Amino acid sequence: MAAGTLYTYPENWRAFKAQIAAQYSGTSLKIASNPPAFTFGQTNRSPAFLNNFPLGKVPAYQGDNGFCLFESNAIAHYLGNDALRGATPQAAAQVLQWVSFADSEIIPPASAWVFPTLGIMQFNKQATEQAKEDVKRVLTVLNQHLNTRTFLVGERISLADITVACSMLWLYKQVLEPSFRQPYTNVNRWFTTCINQPQFKAVLGDVKLCEKMAQFDAKKFAEMQPKKETPAKKEKGGKEAKPQEKKEKKEKKEEKKPAPEEDDDMDAADAALAAEPKSKDPFAEMPKSAFIMDEFKRKYSNEDIEKVAIPYFWDHFDREGYSIWYCDYKFPQDLTLTFMSCNLIGGMLQRLDKLRKNAFASMLLFGTANNHAISGLWIWRGQNLAFELSPDWGIDYESYNWRKLDPASDECKLMVKEYFLWEGDFKHMGKPFCDGKIFK
Repeated sequence: MAAGTLYTYPENWRAFKAQIAAQYSGTSLKIASNPPAFTFGQTNRSPAFLNNFPLGKVPAYQGDNGFCLFESNAIAHYLGNDALRGATPQAAAQVLQWVSFADSEIIPPASAWVFPTLGIMQFNKQATEQAKEDVKRVLTVLNQHLNTRTFLVGERISLADITVACSMLWLYKQVLEPSFRQPYTNVNRWFTTCINQPQFKAVLGDVKLCEKMAQFDAKKFAEMQPKKETPAKKEKGGKEAKPQEKKEKKEKKEEKKPAPEEDDDMDAADAALAAEPKSKDPFAEMPKSAFIMDEFKRKYSNEDIEKVAIPYFWDHFDREGYSIWYCDYKFPQDLTLTFMSCNLIGGMLQRLDKLRKNAFASMLLFGTANNHAISGLWIWRGQNLAFELSPDWGIDYESYNWRKLDPASDECKLMVKEYFLWEGDFKHMGKPFCDGKIFK
């Protein structure tokens, strides 16, 4: 395989996957992560970079022969070898299964739990507690799978192990203290085996496992937030300070208070993402609605759904400002194992994160393994299909049939009740309820 360059920033765990894969395959890989070779926020926004990588995201790979790739899993797959990818069709499918598992089941709760401890995200007790439960569920699945196995697929390290281990790296470094991780002996044994392999150590160095669960650091979070300019104060008598005086005061203030240095312990990948300019909200131009979505979500999360949340929803729902939609998955014949079907739902919701502020959904899985079906109920701003408003939202929606519901109809009222509660006959599905995910 031709040599190439991996563009990233230092300590990017997503880039670690590709770097470790290259260590195993012996591929010559140059790392461009510091000036002058690469400056995040500048190099990746240059016309030359965007010509090869239109999204401007890293890690990004360019071979010496001109071949370009973005997305960390694709790069790791390319830089690996057949042994890493899976030597048989069955093994290759299992590797892909665990790579998908990492993206949809590990990264979302790991981010929700770890990011506040790094100052990247505001702390939310309910979200953190839910993330802890989701991580426990992930660890239970892995622990059971590894009960009779050394590695996730086959008898040797594969891309499955590399991807899952890198996805769990910050969990083990920040929050999985000994008492929390103790029940998952098989996972702990597997993780320490992975990170002590020479190929892992060449990239990660010595990984120190968490001794005490990190907590939200309000001071660090405040330092990470962009500074807001405050309006100039008026002098007595209503007169504003003279421009020259304001300028001099501002200069003195800036001299006294240097900008805070970047915390070396912070996940540079997500800090950099947080610093990216915000894209325009497609709903920004819509008239203000009397229906407060955040207040409904609080009712749904914290109070009795049937007695409080659903009555609140109907009492306050703005049928002019919001619409209700039903969807069902077009390809039920492709749904096999239950957890893989759940991953399909989770992956879609993860990719729609920027829609979360203006939408709520209940996506449900019905039936049993090899006889599943997926359908859901969505509420969002406006009267049109929301996914067409932003290119970021259009990845998965075409795999579903969409139908707008009449809020006044008995059908809609019944669906709201069943999909909000995850209880009912679901006669339109013809299959028993199995599992579900809430988008809120």
